[in-house]
Amino acid sequence: MKICIVKLSAMGDIVHAMVALQFIKQAHPDAHIDWVVEKGFVEVLEGNPHIDRILPLELKSIKKKWRNLLSQYQLAKAYGAFGYDIVIDAQGLVKSALVARAIGAKRIVGFGEDSIREGVASVLYKEHVHIPYDANTIDRNVAVLCRPLGLHVKEKEILAKEPFLFFIPCALPLPPVFYVFVVGSTWESRNYPKEKFLQIAQGLQVKTLVAWGNEDEYAKALWLQERCALIEVLPKGSLNQLKYVIAKASLVIGNDTGPTHMAWGFNVPSITLFGPTPLNRIYLTPLNQAFKSSSHVNHFKLNKQDFSIGEIDPNAVIRLALQLTNP
Repeated sequence: MKICIVKLSAMGDIVHAMVALQFIKQAHPDAHIDWVVEKGFVEVLEGNPHIDRILPLELKSIKKKWRNLLSQYQLAKAYGAFGYDIVIDAQGLVKSALVARAIGAKRIVGFGEDSIREGVASVLYKEHVHIPYDANTIDRNVAVLCRPLGLHVKEKEILAKEPFLFFIPCALPLPPVFYVFVVGSTWESRNYPKEKFLQIAQGLQVKTLVAWGNEDEYAKALWLQERCALIEVLPKGSLNQLKYVIAKASLVIGNDTGPTHMAWGFNVPSITLFGPTPLNRIYLTPLNQAFKSSSHVNHFKLNKQDFSIGEIDPNAVIRLALQLTNP
């Protein structure tokens, strides 16, 4: 059986979907699995033994250069030459549904109209998986990828998952024991205040590396480094390097964003901080815990002006960190 998964972005969403691969291969060990992804996220998938072929697209480039639309459509169409038995769109957007149709297969599967934000995308699928849009994000990803293959994965199986992220070892020297702070995310309102990250570092008194992805995040990382001798800013690096650092960390503390969710993929202890986004984007486990601010979240219309993440008490984070690292 040849399976093509379409999950283009973002980093955290890709991580949450990747957990399904091990269950697919357990049930269908001879299955050939390819994955269509935005080129910038290829390294997130690299190294996973359950993925046979990573197929990159650059759909984001179309926003800047409309003439790229034709070339990207032709590339997606060319991927169809691999002859898939089933294409599963785990993204649920019009653009990802169009990619699935361009690739083509006898079975093109995606979310039902009532299960996604861009309901019109469901018109492009031949089969549908129905699961509430406000259900747990990991459960949604596992459902859309596994149910079409006759699999119904239970929560206890996901909780007992094997690590599913992999890296190529790097030359970057790392301390024997260290924590990682993830200080950025997509919106500023999802970011825990840098002053409170500083309080956490001062309270924990453990060497802490700060991951960053853009200039604003780099400025925050430098601000922290200047104020605490135990904090060190990570050098600019690849996603493989980021995976390497997170896999070796004793604890990851960060916002609701991709690098923080990587800790769950590696079975590394983590604390995720939530403000304007829903807590049920993750699984809470003995290793992976979270704090959510007191604000109410509407899954169907997230409030980018909700800065309530700043309410989270850094002392509570410190106490939980000590519990996770000293069981």
